[in-house]
Amino acid sequence: MDMSKIDFHNLDGQILRTFLVILEESSVSRAAERLEVTQSAVSHTLAKLRQILGDPLFVRSGQGLTPTETALSLKGPVLDVLDGLKSLTEQRPFDPKSEKMYFVVAANDMQRDLIFPPLVRRFQENGVSLSLEFKPSGVPSVSLLRDARCDMILTPIPPDAPDMIQHKLFSGEMKCFFDGACREAPISIEDYLAAQHVTVQFVLGGGSNDVLRAPDLPYVPKPTITVSNFSGITPFVRGTSMLATELEFMHLASLKELDMAPLPFSAEPLNIYMVWHERSTNDPAHKWLRSAVIDSASELVL
Repeated sequence: MDMSKIDFHNLDGQILRTFLVILEESSVSRAAERLEVTQSAVSHTLAKLRQILGDPLFVRSGQGLTPTETALSLKGPVLDVLDGLKSLTEQRPFDPKSEKMYFVVAANDMQRDLIFPPLVRRFQENGVSLSLEFKPSGVPSVSLLRDARCDMILTPIPPDAPDMIQHKLFSGEMKCFFDGACREAPISIEDYLAAQHVTVQFVLGGGSNDVLRAPDLPYVPKPTITVSNFSGITPFVRGTSMLATELEFMHLASLKELDMAPLPFSAEPLNIYMVWHERSTNDPAHKWLRSAVIDSASELVL
């Protein structure tokens, strides 16, 4: 492709944003749904970009679209351009009530359910227009943020890299959850190890056993039941003598129907972090959302 023949004046932020979403979704229809526009609008934008760049950019493959080598090579430069455009607004006046905001958050259901429902209710009460899309994080990688697949990660295992910025939201104790109608809380390590256990193992990697740090525990018991999210724990523990070992604040969310007791051994506290890419640090909308998340998290430990 002869870059000297491209009229860059025909490119704008909306066209580039549309290109990135098509690249991420491999589908015009899914891109339109995510951008909250019609499929014809996305198709028109893609046709315009193809004409400007002189490349098909995407070719149909099965039920989706496959990017060309040109499209793949443009991802990094397009992200840089959008970051540059975003920086132009760093000093602009920002009023959340006059903005229409959209963020993608990577968080497993524990962090999502503890932090965001009360936060969203508060936004709606105050007339704030905010759309949130949640993606599972598992053990998150730096590419989630570097490739702009999400705007923020909430996790106990933050990705470590120079361009990743993290803030500890809260810290809590690991507790034992059980059905008090069927058993007592374990009173010794032996009692704990003899029990059957329900744990979480996420499809994307990571789970309950990965965050339990207990020097006095000789081994982590092999689970009888493994579920893919925290909401799956209660149906299996209820009505049985099985145990689950999770963060204490889960009694406020998906484990609220179970009894909770201290573990019969010492375990390190579990920290939950908010992580974002350095390019979002000064964006006023992102700063506003980070502040709201911090406020919501602080209410857990009051």
